[in-house]
Amino acid sequence: MADDDYVLQTKGLTKDFRGFTAVRNVNLRVRRGTIHALIGPNGAGKTTCFNLITKFLMPTAGIILYKGRDITALPAHAVARLGLVRSFQISAVFPHLSVLENVRVALQRAFGTSYHFWRSERSVEVLNARAMELLHDVGVGSYAHATAVELPYGRKRALEIATTLALDPEVLLLDEPMAGMGAEDIGRTSALIRRVANDRTVLMVEHNLSVVADLSHRITVLARGEVLAEGPYPEVSRNAQVIEAYMGTGKGGTGEEADHA
Repeated sequence: MADDDYVLQTKGLTKDFRGFTAVRNVNLRVRRGTIHALIGPNGAGKTTCFNLITKFLMPTAGIILYKGRDITALPAHAVARLGLVRSFQISAVFPHLSVLENVRVALQRAFGTSYHFWRSERSVEVLNARAMELLHDVGVGSYAHATAVELPYGRKRALEIATTLALDPEVLLLDEPMAGMGAEDIGRTSALIRRVANDRTVLMVEHNLSVVADLSHRITVLARGEVLAEGPYPEVSRNAQVIEAYMGTGKGGTGEEADHA
């Protein structure tokens, strides 16, 4: 497959922390229009890899390519403006603003009007209309005028995705989107991610292997900072090295261990 088919790539990506190598020679290729999961047991280097891709850390070696462009030296805000936007494992909303206001702040950033509080009421109304569209898209339109801190946990994560979508990303990076959710919220959020992925690429770090199996087109498994396996879920889940990495035994793996991955 040609490199042009991949919207995001890493080549030889490596990160050392004072003699400890957290990520070693990772070659990742994320195909346009797919949901790609980055998984692995605790300490595998998933979060470090995510932080490198989104430029919250600088690599020790290797390069990161976005749509064929080398973005290795760019700061996080510049990468986000290019269309590579991240949501976080811990919900990152403004707790004391309304749900609508949270999305409107993100829209102000997208339109370059952040902090322009003196702008006309008409421009604010335009932002309100788009904000409401996004809230309905993620299923929290009825909470628009509630304070964000009052939202149930799963709906707060949906709000975070709405604020991320307000930046109009081409590639959406989700850091453990199901963390801390009950079964009902997981089902709702899975459906949301599937809808979001209709017209963009999604790269996610996720511990819940049932969700990974359901959503992902392709999976990269990390162990001890290196790529252990890559491929579609049915193939990867039968890989003896992957089973060993997760379980440490010959017992295999897509069920109970998901929450401990």
